[in-house]
Amino acid sequence: MKFCSNCGEPVSLKTPAGDTKDRWVCDACAIVHYQNPKIVVGCVPERDGKILLCKRAIEPRHGFWTVPAGFMELGETIAQGAARETLEEACAEVRIGHLFASVDVVEAGQVHLFFTAALMSDFAAGDESLEVQMFAKDEIPWEDIAFRSGTFALKKYLEDAGENNGVHMHEISFRKGRD
Repeated sequence: MKFCSNCGEPVSLKTPAGDTKDRWVCDACAIVHYQNPKIVVGCVPERDGKILLCKRAIEPRHGFWTVPAGFMELGETIAQGAARETLEEACAEVRIGHLFASVDVVEAGQVHLFFTAALMSDFAAGDESLEVQMFAKDEIPWEDIAFRSGTFALKKYLEDAGENNGVHMHEISFRKGRD
């Protein structure tokens, strides 16, 4: 960050009074610019024992499979965001179930949240997908899943067999591989 979004003057990295972390602070108006993690929301849509996956048409991980997921927007709940992402990526309507997985991607400044979902409509590739396809649980292309958070969510979903067994939590480190 170089300039204040409030007044346009330069900012400096310093620890504000009463804080414990360095923050971008405007040299002119003293506004503190907090940078917080971004929330990614998604779901595992299922119908008739099959799971809907999307093949990514965008980077990162173009051409790899993923559950429908993306960044949450202001003015929506996490469940609404997961449903919207499914509509955008798979042109599909879902009935969102329960939250079952949370993944901290610390180095990327992200938190990924995953819901169960019932696929309620037909589907097609949206603008961010090359194709969408239903996979039986034994047909999931594990080697071609785009992100480790999606792999974690799919595995926990299958372990739970769709039951509400609480929220499974995980942390991903970049040192361990992709994401």
